[in-house]
Amino acid sequence: MAINPMDAVSAYSKSGGLLGGGSSGATDGAATGGGSFSDMLGHALGDVTSTLHAGEKASMSAVTGKADMSTVAVALDNAEVVLDEVIAIRDKVISAYQSITSSAI
Repeated sequence: MAINPMDAVSAYSKSGGLLGGGSSGATDGAATGGGSFSDMLGHALGDVTSTLHAGEKASMSAVTGKADMSTVAVALDNAEVVLDEVIAIRDKVISAYQSITSSAI
């Protein structure tokens, strides 16, 4: 089955609204220490999503010949670092969950 890359890019860009789209103002409290954990987590996930979308846009610009390769390399490197951080956090959460469940009576 052949997939048109432009259709994939379009679908991926439409998924950017999954986290609520715009800013609700709740992230300002998280930055100053007055927000809840969920506000901080939502802000962090928004940053992750925007970084990954920037990497995708840069790679698509490179495919179409509209981007400088150094810009593409930086954007993809940033996306890779963010993805590695998310994976490390996921692993720590799973480890903590397993530790809590194994210590339960």
